[in-house]
Amino acid sequence: MKINRTWNQYVVKQENKSLVFNTIRQNSPISRADIAQQLGLNKSTVSSLVSELINEELIGEVGPGESSGGRRPVMLFFNNTAGYSIGIDLGVNYILGVLTDLQGNILEQEQVTFDNLTYEEILVHLNEVIQKLITMTSKSPYGVIGIGVAVPGIVNKEEKILLAPNLNWRNISLKEELENQFNIPVIIENEANAGAYGEVQFGIGKENKEIVYVSVGVGIGVGLVLNNQLYKGNNGFSGEMGHMTIDAHGAKCSCGSEGCWELYASEKALLQLAKRNKIYTTDPYDLLDHMIQLAKNNDSVALEAFNEISKYLAIGINNIINSFNPEQVIIGNRMSAAKKWIEKPLLDSINNQSLWFSQKDLKIDFSSLNTHSNALGMAAFSSERFLKVTISGNEVIRVK
Repeated sequence: MKINRTWNQYVVKQENKSLVFNTIRQNSPISRADIAQQLGLNKSTVSSLVSELINEELIGEVGPGESSGGRRPVMLFFNNTAGYSIGIDLGVNYILGVLTDLQGNILEQEQVTFDNLTYEEILVHLNEVIQKLITMTSKSPYGVIGIGVAVPGIVNKEEKILLAPNLNWRNISLKEELENQFNIPVIIENEANAGAYGEVQFGIGKENKEIVYVSVGVGIGVGLVLNNQLYKGNNGFSGEMGHMTIDAHGAKCSCGSEGCWELYASEKALLQLAKRNKIYTTDPYDLLDHMIQLAKNNDSVALEAFNEISKYLAIGINNIINSFNPEQVIIGNRMSAAKKWIEKPLLDSINNQSLWFSQKDLKIDFSSLNTHSNALGMAAFSSERFLKVTISGNEVIRVK
């Protein structure tokens, strides 16, 4: 019984420490007395836990606050620069990396573009981007606490990339490669899940609990937030809706199926529409920007291309709305830059096609983070994991 009692006391202490820390994090600056009042803990318990957090350099003290009748209280703040996180959006033809503090503020960023490279060649670029961001990091107690990489493919619970069809990757152990290279904890996640998390934490999805994030780039991925939790399915494979069939006799997809949604409503579709109308760019990555520029000049081909893509985009979104009845659908990734020409025909199609009761209290929005949802989501995943491990009392190695 003594062992159980000791263990239970330890668990309660760690839970209380987590509550105190999160209260400071969410309400900085705040006094010890206010923390005790909010959480219903006695002042000595709060004072002891605050001392631990100060010693761990996760929080700090700032000048006195306003007095309510006695001595002015010492205010506490979350030390969001105790460490830094790297978030990577690894796209089909680009890598976007951000360096953030523990609060998700972007401090530095790096981007490279490429076309049709092998895994080994992309890995070289990825290592270079990460190394550049590491060298930009300011001195801090914990240094770079994690690297998160969003990939356009299926990632299992062990964070192995089983299939990324648009990259032609199968059974890739990127997590192991990067941890061996940098000796920093790495998280690998599907890019749409990362984008959904980024929007919930920092973007237009903050206020809702039932969210569908539709990532439209070269392919299409879907991140699901159900009852305020990121839904990943039984084995972590949920959200591969870019590969749901919308045309039983359609073209062959890189996944091996036919008539997949992303063949009709993504940058891949835009490329085919451009080729059909003899519109070319030297770099396929620049095609979307080129088509947007043409649309700004009222080019009929570009306007019709975006109109067609928006209608196919609506078909898939209608299927999702009827399946999940979300509060909010967020359209993100690179195609969100074409909002001006996509939004109206998309909304018209959804209003005409989806079930009337599914449209009740439904919001259709475009990402407020634009192309940064995925990278910010991955940086947040790494920061949350670091803080959880640190607050739980497990050993964390500090950077000297």
